[in-house]
Amino acid sequence: MIIAVIGNSACSAEEAKLAENVGELLAQQGVTVICGGLTGVMEAVCRGAKSKGGLTIGVLPGEDSSLANPWVDIPMVTGLGEARNVVVVKSAQAVIAIGGGYGTLSEIAYALKSGIPVIGLNTWSLSRNGREDNSIIKVHSAAEAVNKALSSAERRKAEIASPFSPSPSSSPVKGEKTGLATAGD
Repeated sequence: MIIAVIGNSACSAEEAKLAENVGELLAQQGVTVICGGLTGVMEAVCRGAKSKGGLTIGVLPGEDSSLANPWVDIPMVTGLGEARNVVVVKSAQAVIAIGGGYGTLSEIAYALKSGIPVIGLNTWSLSRNGREDNSIIKVHSAAEAVNKALSSAERRKAEIASPFSPSPSSSPVKGEKTGLATAGD
């Protein structure tokens, strides 16, 4: 499973601590962390994941892999600038947003538009037509964020799989006429 952790490249000490703890907890669950690969929240989550033996992927905005933070295992250079935000969230089964600026907000929007669950830890709140929009699952601790991300990702995986799983009644039995012409007809 891959979980994206998103947040600002310039974060507070509290946000960095939360991100590092999230990284540790994700790694302990065998989850691969994907992020923007630079500093701030991205660096802290990678540091936490690596401290527990986890795997980290950094999707970089430029074309120089040496700009990845030192805890990124797999730097992906894109040359896409902030457009890389789509790659970060679309590569994950769930997203944990910690703090963040407008770049983080764009990642939240891409994830929600794609049906990818977003767990919010001290991050943006949304409203629509003057009413609160509860699309972001708000949590208050790193452990709660990881638990919600894992359960949301599993639930989404099941929802995606179910429409395409053939039911026993829709599978033709050998020798049964289906109404379709075959080479033997």
